[in-house]
Amino acid sequence: MITMGNSIDQNHRNITLLAITWPIFIELLLQMIMGSTDTIMLSHISDDIVAAVGVANQLVFFCILIFSFTATGTAVLISQYLGAGLREGAKKAAAISLSINLIIGLIVSCLMIIFKGPLLELFHLKDHLASIGYEYLSIVGGTLFLQAILVTVSSILRANGFTKEAMFVSISMNVIHLVGNSLVIYGLFGFPELGVEGVAISTAFSRASALIIGFILMYKRLPITIKWEDFLNFDLTIIRKILKVGIPAAGEQICYNTSQMAMTAITAILGAAALSTRVYTWNIMSFIMLFGLALGQGTQILIGYRVGAGNYEDAYRQLYKSLKPSFVISIFVSILIAIFREDLMSLFTNNKEIIETGSTLLLLCLILEPGRTFNLIGVNSLRATGDAAFTVKMGILSMWGLAVPISYILGIHFGLGLAGVWTAFIVDEWFRGIVMFFRWKSRAWEKKVLVVEQKAKTVSS
Repeated sequence: MITMGNSIDQNHRNITLLAITWPIFIELLLQMIMGSTDTIMLSHISDDIVAAVGVANQLVFFCILIFSFTATGTAVLISQYLGAGLREGAKKAAAISLSINLIIGLIVSCLMIIFKGPLLELFHLKDHLASIGYEYLSIVGGTLFLQAILVTVSSILRANGFTKEAMFVSISMNVIHLVGNSLVIYGLFGFPELGVEGVAISTAFSRASALIIGFILMYKRLPITIKWEDFLNFDLTIIRKILKVGIPAAGEQICYNTSQMAMTAITAILGAAALSTRVYTWNIMSFIMLFGLALGQGTQILIGYRVGAGNYEDAYRQLYKSLKPSFVISIFVSILIAIFREDLMSLFTNNKEIIETGSTLLLLCLILEPGRTFNLIGVNSLRATGDAAFTVKMGILSMWGLAVPISYILGIHFGLGLAGVWTAFIVDEWFRGIVMFFRWKSRAWEKKVLVVEQKAKTVSS
């Protein structure tokens, strides 16, 4: 068992940050582009459908967030098992997480069908918009269990180092969805124009197709085959380890989303033009964020391998290795966007006030984005070790203790407007990044590693 472990560890040790990160970046980029394309295509039906589906998707995205806590915990645990050379443990973690998310997905799908009416009423939609939302959620909400399993399969592939395969699954889903939308929206090749019902069917079909592709790749690539009995073997020790990382990770994301909603509400006080400026500027900023997100996820996988293998020194140095290219890329892209800021804002609107304000915000990104990258690398590195509880505590403290109140104080009370809100973003990201960095330097995370006990038992046996 020890010999096999050393061999597996060597295989995963040779994976570079670039090799594991670029497919993640392409996957995230295509998801963003396809999301925008989806909205544009829906707008050809009617603005009402765009509005209704947009509201309904807020509920769908929240459900996907619920599924992600199992997937995140699984990715960290599998990477540590693989680093330790414990294939059997990695297989058990993969099987258990798929079973858990299937159960959660089925429950959520049922709840979405049963309570779609009351849930949509929370948004105070007009009757004709609500009816569109009901129709959409009946299909998309009812098949959310497919997304629950798909999220998990993709995480398993990435954790095993198969980021290209995970990228292919995502590309397949988006392409199938794009083709499906084209058929049912524009009535191509004699297909009936089914409106929102067709879009919902296209969404469900693309997820089902991607899930099949994902399972094929998973069984083809994984070193040990998951058997049917593995899905029914609910090892409580493994479940606790998955939840130890997954629940805080989900909590942190929920905290971020809710704080963003609060800051959007603060922006709304400034008026409709401010809201539009925020949306346009955020869309441009998202392309800078992609690099940090991809490098953060890649770093998480690599550090997971290293701490699982007991190579704490290599793990410690990996954060510094990841920070260097992350800073360089984020600063370079921020400068590029700052140079063409007015041209970029002009792609969205002709309103001079919005262009001028948005251009100022994009200049502030020269300070904001390096801090965000700093934070993303730090959070993902700590999460990879199992030290996820610390990141969520600091997230709550910073997002709600600094970002939200500062955005109101500077933006509203002192009249700085969106520049005040963006200053709050800067304070939040840099504060969390610095705190995560010093947490990493303290090496307190070494006591949080998930597979130490399991590894010791295996070696001793």
